[in-house]
Amino acid sequence: MARTPLADRVRPSALDEVVGQEHLLGKGRLLRNIIENNEIPNMIFYGPSGVGKTTVANIIAAKTGKMLRKLNATTASVSDIKEIVASLDTLLAPDGVLLYLDEIQHFNKKQQQSLLEFMENGKITLIASTTENPYFYVYNAVLSRSIIFEFRNISPSDIEKAVRRAVGILKETDYKGFDVTVDADAASHISHSANGDVRKALNSLEAAFFAAAGGNKKIHITLETAVEATQKKALKYDKDGDSHYDILSAFQKSIRGSDPDAAVHYLARLIAADDLPSICRRLQVAAAEDIGLAYPQAIPVVRACVEMAMQLGFPEARIPLADAVILLATAPKSNSGINAVDAALNDLSAVDTGDIPAHLKDSHYGGAKKLGHGLEYKYPHSYENHYIPQQYLPDNIKDRKYYEYGKNKTEQAAKAYWEKIKGERK
Repeated sequence: MARTPLADRVRPSALDEVVGQEHLLGKGRLLRNIIENNEIPNMIFYGPSGVGKTTVANIIAAKTGKMLRKLNATTASVSDIKEIVASLDTLLAPDGVLLYLDEIQHFNKKQQQSLLEFMENGKITLIASTTENPYFYVYNAVLSRSIIFEFRNISPSDIEKAVRRAVGILKETDYKGFDVTVDADAASHISHSANGDVRKALNSLEAAFFAAAGGNKKIHITLETAVEATQKKALKYDKDGDSHYDILSAFQKSIRGSDPDAAVHYLARLIAADDLPSICRRLQVAAAEDIGLAYPQAIPVVRACVEMAMQLGFPEARIPLADAVILLATAPKSNSGINAVDAALNDLSAVDTGDIPAHLKDSHYGGAKKLGHGLEYKYPHSYENHYIPQQYLPDNIKDRKYYEYGKNKTEQAAKAYWEKIKGERK
C-alpha cells in the first residue's frame, strides 16, 4: 500500500495552524473574514507551489459542508466537469459543490466556460489555484466572477514552525515510543533549503527521519543528516540566523556601494542557501532606499524581475535576480526619499506639529463651510503650470524642510524645474 506523503498527513485543519500568509489569514484580513463568516465566493488562489493554497481550500470545504471535488487541470477534461454537474441537486451534493481546480491555467477557454453557468447560479463554488499570473491565463469571464488572492512564499522562520509541528506529530504517530531529537541547525537548514515551499521542507524532513531511524528506536537528526536529505550544501546558520543576515547586510551594502561584483557574489551565496524570499525582499528595499529618485524606473524594473523570479523558481530565477542586482549596483544612487520620510516620522514623535491647516481639511460634507474647512483652498490645476503658492504644512512646522534634492541628474532636473516655476509665481 502506497505511503501517504508527510505533507498530506500533517496538513493543517484549522486556519491558526497554517503558517505564513498573514496578509491573507491574519486576524481581520479579508480572506480570513470570508472563511469565518462562511460566505464563500468564487476565488482564485495565485502563488508558488507548497505555500498553502490546497490546505486553505480544504479548510474552507470542511467549514462550508459542501461536497468537495478536486480536479487537476493538467489531466481533467470536460467530461469530468459534466460528472460534477450531474451530481448537483442530488443527495450527493444537496448544498452544492465546492470545486477545487488545481492548475487552472491548463484549462482552455471552452473548459473554463463550461463552469460559468453553475458559478453564476451558485451550485458550484469554484476555488481555482494557479502558479501563473491569472490575468494572463484565466479568461475574463471567470476572472470577473472571482476574487483573486495572491499567496506568497513562506519565510524560513515560518517554515521552521511547520517543521517543528510535523516533528511533534511524527513522534506521536509513526515514531511513537522512539527517542527523537532534531538538532536546531538541522531544522534551520531544512527550512532555509525549502525555497519558501512547506511541502518541500516536509518531504526533506521525512527523508531525514527515514535516514536516521535505527533498530534501537533512537532517532537523532543532525545537520549532516539534514544536508543529505535536502541535497543542499549547509551554509553557516546559527540559532538566530546571524550569519544569514550578515550575508543579506553585505548584499545590500555592496549594491549601495555600487560594486556589482561583490553584489553578485553575495547574491550567489543567497541563491546557494535557496532563500528566494529574502533576496526578493532585499532587492526591493534597495531599489527604493538606495537608488530611489536618482533612477525611479529601477523600482518597477526590479519588481518585474522579482515577480519573474518568484514564478520561475530556482535554478532559472538566478537570471532575473542577477539582472536586477547588476542594474541596482550600477545605477545612480539617492537616499533622499528615506531621509525625508524618516525626518517627518521623527517630528511626529518629537515635535508638536499642530493641526492641519483649515483650507486643506475635507469640505465634502454638510456643515464643512460653517467650520471654515476648505474655504480658502486654491486648486493648483486652475493656475498656470498647475501651481499656486499656499501653505500645506501645519502652522507649528510650516517652514520645515524634509526633502533635499539629491545631487543626481534626475532630481537636479526636478529641482531646476520647480525653482523656475515657483520663482515665477513669487
